[in-house]
Amino acid sequence: MNDDTEAELRKQFRSAFEGADFPVTDQMDLVPTLPDGPGTRFEAGDVSFSAMELAANLDGHQEFPYESVDELVDDVMAALKTEGLLD
Repeated sequence: MNDDTEAELRKQFRSAFEGADFPVTDQMDLVPTLPDGPGTRFEAGDVSFSAMELAANLDGHQEFPYESVDELVDDVMAALKTEGLLD
């Protein structure tokens, strides 16, 4: 994955989740902030994930509660890398 792809995904995640009522205590707290609910897609470069796919792939990596959108996005990006979903 190149820096542009990572930056674009970060931007999309931040935009989608910044409207959450922080602190968020679980994934369900994030669903109302998603423009298309669980079907919301995040796409950049050669990668594409729905919110539902993210939830399934990142379960166990996230450490709720999150106090800010930046803390949440940092963890999402780290988990995607750990799972090998961003190369």
